[in-house]
Amino acid sequence: MLIRPARATEAAVLTDLALRSKAHWGYDADFLKACRDELTVAEHEVARRRATVADRDGRILGFTTLEGEPPTGVLGMMFVEPQAIGEGIGRQLFKHTIAAGRDLGFTRLTIDADPNAEPFYRAMGAVRIGSVPSGSIASRVLPQMVVTIKR
Repeated sequence: MLIRPARATEAAVLTDLALRSKAHWGYDADFLKACRDELTVAEHEVARRRATVADRDGRILGFTTLEGEPPTGVLGMMFVEPQAIGEGIGRQLFKHTIAAGRDLGFTRLTIDADPNAEPFYRAMGAVRIGSVPSGSIASRVLPQMVVTIKR
């Protein structure tokens, strides 16, 4: 598997992957429709959001975004193709994103996590620091987590 920068021309592929991955957790069509804007990756945002993909034989199996400016940034998006969940792709993407953040001078990344993803982030060393309102669903609250990047 190759982990590489995403291309602007892959924005629609990333958006579709994010929606499929979110749906994996049993969210219904209305929920996904409400989240669509927040889960959309626009071509002009790919480089600015530092989108990175996990590519196996030309097929994107997951992606992350590393947003903001050092020293504190945001792991803005992290999604894995549902059929590939459990294969270690998320772990590799996460580790790659942390290493890239370190190289850029980040010391902390916050994560507004889907509740279903909180156990994964905990396993990767992130800690919960509070809760934040969802950007898509009124009255929904998300775990806010932080990972410290060691030099």
